[in-house]
Amino acid sequence: MTNCIRVLLVEDNPGDAELIRDTLESSKLMLEIDVVTDGAQAVDYLLKQGAFAAAETPDLIMLDLNLPKMDGRQVLERVKTSERLKLVPVVILTSSDAENDVVRSYQLGANCYVIKPVDLAAFQSIVKAIEGFWFTVVKRP
Repeated sequence: MTNCIRVLLVEDNPGDAELIRDTLESSKLMLEIDVVTDGAQAVDYLLKQGAFAAAETPDLIMLDLNLPKMDGRQVLERVKTSERLKLVPVVILTSSDAENDVVRSYQLGANCYVIKPVDLAAFQSIVKAIEGFWFTVVKRP
């Protein structure tokens, strides 16, 4: 029996979240995808606080940078400074192509930085590439 792969998607744009979820769910892999819509919810989920007390630690975090309440950089910093979470891969999936965002994300410990394409087919292709790389190519702890 194959274990389910847990993904936490941190995305405030409902259209992008739906597209990412649909693309991941079309996979042959057994994925459990949870979506939170702001940085504060992401931190609560990851630290198992409040409404997320029963949340399970994800195998991968897909994180937008531009989020309400707490931005993705702050979430990333919390993840990578936590002994329990620091080994969880974090994929930055954002519309920002600003060099300072790329550099800062890697300084904070992002495992990769991907810019969301505008084109629908390209967007789906990028999500499938992320999935293929992190769940079939990479050996994770």
